Amino acid sequence: MTNLPSRRGLLFGAAAVSAGVVLTGCTSNDPDDGDDKAADTQPAADDQPGKQVTIGYAGPQADHGWLNAVNDQAQKRAEKYSDVTLEVTEGSNDTAQQIGQIETLINKKVDVLVVLPADGKALTQVGLKAMRAGIPVVNLDRIFNSPQAYRCWVGGDNYGMGLNAAHYIGEKLKGKSGAKVIELAGLDNLELTQQRTKGFDDGLKNYPNIQKVARQAAEFTVESGQAKMAQLLQAQSQFDALWNHDDDQGVGALRAIEQAGRDDFLMVGGAGALSAFQAIKADSGVLKATVLYPPTMAASAIDLARALGQGKGVSGLAEFEIPSTVTCYSAVVDKENVDQYMSTGFK
Repeated sequence: MTNLPSRRGLLFGAAAVSAGVVLTGCTSNDPDDGDDKAADTQPAADDQPGKQVTIGYAGPQADHGWLNAVNDQAQKRAEKYSDVTLEVTEGSNDTAQQIGQIETLINKKVDVLVVLPADGKALTQVGLKAMRAGIPVVNLDRIFNSPQAYRCWVGGDNYGMGLNAAHYIGEKLKGKSGAKVIELAGLDNLELTQQRTKGFDDGLKNYPNIQKVARQAAEFTVESGQAKMAQLLQAQSQFDALWNHDDDQGVGALRAIEQAGRDDFLMVGGAGALSAFQAIKADSGVLKATVLYPPTMAASAIDLARALGQGKGVSGLAEFEIPSTVTCYSAVVDKENVDQYMSTGFK
């Protein structure tokens, strides 16, 4: 594999913001400390124009609000930098077509690739091909099967979504004896759904007064959310809280709740749709919070790709290289902080 250049001093962007993390440099009390002087002279990627970088971006078809927001975040972030040229492929859920698109970018000799694969396993080999050609790959969200297929992975925390949803609900119901919760999951055959449910179940273990009494799996669509929520409401005449994995299917769930005339519980959503943020701000229904799976991770992937192309890393960290893994935090958005996140909501 071709050796990649040193990556130093990236001023880290959207993933750090989503995580609520502020990275600051540490300095010695001794002004004559040679090591600190060396650290101060490390090149740092910032908003100032630097070496020109061509980034190839390949994602799946934007057939879901979140995926459309991811593509939008990547393109808007690239437009921010005068030293970045973004080559975007036509989104495809066909793995053979996406592999062909990435191979075209490899043949064009782009400086860095950002890839959100339609299928991480199926696209692992083309990731390896790019890395072996000396083109560093930023693997976005859906992970390749081999860490050799990417230089850096950036993605969300599905387990953390469930965990934080459970903690939010648990704190709201902390004083209630015999509290009952239900769960409206996504597609059960997806690992991400399984991770979200495990996080939720593990989080609820911290609250012995709460019992999960029902669970239904929808399909991340409005229609399935409405149908499965109607079934839950019919089967459960009384419960205190609902966690819905996905804000898109949550639109349907809210329709079913309204049709049933129910308002006797609190609801927590998932992902961070604009409609959910607006409902939370209005505070006129059962939806009180949502747990982020931030599409801003795509903007951070562009930041990291730019740093790779310019031979820079993360400002405020001692290491000369950018991290190999960046996991975005699943923040809980409620009425107290919804204004901060409103601009990141997807449609």
